[in-house]
Amino acid sequence: MYRIKQLEADVNLAEFSRWLREQGVNHRITAEGNFQVLWLENPDYTDAVLAALNQFLESPAFRSGVQDSNRSPVYRGGRWQPSPRHAPLVLSLIVIAVVVAWVTGQGTSVLSANLTFVDPRYYEWGTFAQRMASLADSLASGQVWRLITPDFLHFSWTHVIFNSVMLWFLGSQVEWFDGRGRLIALFLVSSLLSNGLQYAVSGPLFGGLSGVVYGVLGYCWLSQQRLPRFQFPPALVVFGVVWMVIGFTPLPEWLGLGRMANEAHLGGFVAGLVMAVLPPRAVRR
Repeated sequence: MYRIKQLEADVNLAEFSRWLREQGVNHRITAEGNFQVLWLENPDYTDAVLAALNQFLESPAFRSGVQDSNRSPVYRGGRWQPSPRHAPLVLSLIVIAVVVAWVTGQGTSVLSANLTFVDPRYYEWGTFAQRMASLADSLASGQVWRLITPDFLHFSWTHVIFNSVMLWFLGSQVEWFDGRGRLIALFLVSSLLSNGLQYAVSGPLFGGLSGVVYGVLGYCWLSQQRLPRFQFPPALVVFGVVWMVIGFTPLPEWLGLGRMANEAHLGGFVAGLVMAVLPPRAVRR
């Protein structure tokens, strides 16, 4: 255990301790004379726990939020386990992706061309100048939906399942804690930046919710440093960033995984970081 904070013995930390347990943070509070000491099993949580403790001690609204969280229906045994009614928007995005994957035969049907960034059957996109001209013409003709619809194109069921699991785990927390409006804004910004960057670099033959997933990951990670409320292992961010970097190397193709939408991953992650800098409208803490 690592000693991280000493406080007066008359400070009631019972609710805060329970809240930490619900977040999966292993800790102890011991008595030392006229003081009590907070210990953490994992020192990586020190900054986040101290930030939350300061808010717990100084903000009545935060204390009220902690008490509400302790009675939250979305935690079971300290783990984030929401039901569909707790994150209907995230569930809707996943359902749309599954239906589109089925209807388009995982991107093999001609219907897929109606969902790509620009229609590859009618536009030239071999050079950057051609891609920009094609995009301008497509938007001028009213095909604005194409800026978002590549999110729902997937080319294998494995891809759909992986993105859906990640989006449900992280996106449901954003929807629950920061509100549906915040999640919609995060989805739109991540989609526009990830899809736009991928199209500018490689053209319209790409798809998937990966850019949005990276956006949600970046948002959760950075905003968690400012206001601890999300539950996810820190290693998840490390894995996501390492996998994104690997995607820019030939290794995925050598392993038979095909070419990854690396620019979409990067664009989504940057979008999430940008959104995290903006003050959240926290609905629940």
